[in-house]
This record gives sequence, C-alpha cells and structure tokens, in this order.
Amino acid sequence: MANLLNGTNASNAQSREMTLTVLGCGTLGTCIVSGILSSLSDLQHPTLKSKTPSGFTTPAEEVPENIPRRFITCVTSQMSARRIEKALSSLTDNLTILQNENLRGVQEADVILLGCKPYNLKSVLSEPSMREALRGKLLISILAGVPVSQIEETLYPSDNGETLENEQRCKIVRVLPNTASILRESMTVIATSTPPLPQHLDSLVTWMFTRIGQVRQVNPALMDVCTALCGSGPAFFALFLEAIADGAVAMGLPRKEALYMAAQAMKGTAVMILEGEHPAILRDKVSTPGGCTIGGLLVLEEGSLRGTAARGLREATVVASQLGKGVQGVNGTRF
Repeated sequence: MANLLNGTNASNAQSREMTLTVLGCGTLGTCIVSGILSSLSDLQHPTLKSKTPSGFTTPAEEVPENIPRRFITCVTSQMSARRIEKALSSLTDNLTILQNENLRGVQEADVILLGCKPYNLKSVLSEPSMREALRGKLLISILAGVPVSQIEETLYPSDNGETLENEQRCKIVRVLPNTASILRESMTVIATSTPPLPQHLDSLVTWMFTRIGQVRQVNPALMDVCTALCGSGPAFFALFLEAIADGAVAMGLPRKEALYMAAQAMKGTAVMILEGEHPAILRDKVSTPGGCTIGGLLVLEEGSLRGTAARGLREATVVASQLGKGVQGVNGTRF
C-alpha cells in the first residue's frame, strides 16, 4: 500500500487503484460508498448531469488526482453482508465484502472509514496487528461523539512507554455526516487537523463527503455544537414540521396533505436561505401589516419559540460533549 500521508509513493498509487475499506459498514457507510460509485459513473459519462433530490444539478468540481476505485466493506453478520451486496453490487464489480475479517480489510486498504458502533471502538482497533496495518494510512472516523484523542489513545496508549514517529502512525480525521446522507443531502462537518492535512488528503476527504451532500470544516472544539445542529437538527425540524401540520389538521386539512405541504414549504424556505436570503428579511417580506402571518408569529413569540429552540440546541450541545467524555446518564443530570 502506498503511504498516503507523505505522498512519496504517488507514482505507485497512480499505477493501481486506491482502495477504501469501511470498518462497520452500516447505513452511513453504505451511503458514502454508493455516492462515490455514482460519482465514478458520472466521471465516465461526463455528459450526464446528476441531480440531488432537491433538484440541484451537481456543480462542476475539481476531482482529486487519486480517488477510491476499489472498495472493501467489513461486517459481522451474514444479514449485513447481504444488505450491502443488494445495495452496492449492481454499481461496481470492484467490491469485496468481508465478514469478521477487519484486519484483512485494513491491510488491503489505503483509506479506512471507521463506521462501527462507538462502543465497539476498542474491540475493533485493539485487534492484534491492527495498529501495524493502519501505519501510514488515512483513518476517517464517522463515530458520533468520539473525538480524535480517544481514537489515538486506543491505538497508541500513552502509558505503554512507547513513542512512535509520525510515519509509524495513521492520520485520523473526524467527520460528522447526518441522516440525510441517504438522500445525498447531508450537512457534513469535518474537524480540521493539527497539523493540517496535506493538500492531497484534504481534497480527498472533502471530495468523498461531497458525494453525499454539503461539507464544512470547523475547529474540533466546535464539533459538539455541530453534532447538535447538524446531527440532532433534523429531529428538531421534524418536530416543528409535525406541530404546524397538526395545526392544519385541527383546522380541517387531511393529515397527508398537511404533512406534504408543510414539508414542501420548509424545503422551499431552506432553499431561499441557502441562496442568500436572510431569515429575518424573508420573515418580514411575508408579514404584511394586519395579516395572518404576523398574527401567527406573535403567538409563536409569546410561546417563547425562539428561546426554547435555542435552549434545546444548547442542551443537545452539552449532552454531546458529556457523551464524548463517556459520562453515563447525561440526560438525567443537570449541569
């Protein structure tokens, strides 16, 4: 395997296919691989325009010089293996599905996507020879609530008296996709690295996750609030959508129609804001003097909707930070 961290084996990497291994290939891992495979198909047929479910055409972009073209998925059950084969086998002939062979998958990889359950982190990375298999490779973690420091401590315990040079370690990057990945509408957050990733790796990670939506990079200290906003946010938005649909049902609209209309109205509003409209200006445009909108807004303000929503986001941020530290029963504790 080429050492991706220093790029010294770039010519060797170009002479063969880069391999991406997914350790614990659940829903998110499958979505990421599926997105990459679809992009590879688009690269082979450049006249085809791929669109997201929202209707946006994927913009032209610079593709990294070396991207994954061979894929290995690692699972523990036959049921998971069948699920992956059904989802991905029609998209590529270059897919290997391994069951209970994590070490082999890592040994054959250039880039590893860590997608196991967070509580399985230690058992997966503490397998004999796993640390050696990861040497000089890129490890991308999508584990919720698990900081890079925890993964580093699992792989390279500070109390074993052994000091490893950087080239003997793997490079770990923390990434947070969200549930909309399944529709390639994720808001994915990438924690910046210290020292920064080499340009070719930074481009590769960004390219991989723009296959399933939009990407932003933030300081690692902000990952907890991003977990609350992007990870928990869909649940918050769904609650508000359901609430206003309930109001419409109470006024006589059939529930199926109420949910569809509310969802489309929320989607359209989101698109307008993404295209540059400020929420306050948009709200003011709709609020004609003496109209129904301002009447409804005042009721929402009287109910402290703004403050309650902001407090919910702050609470989710605090809980995320405590979960990342291994604190149990967080939601039953007041800080």
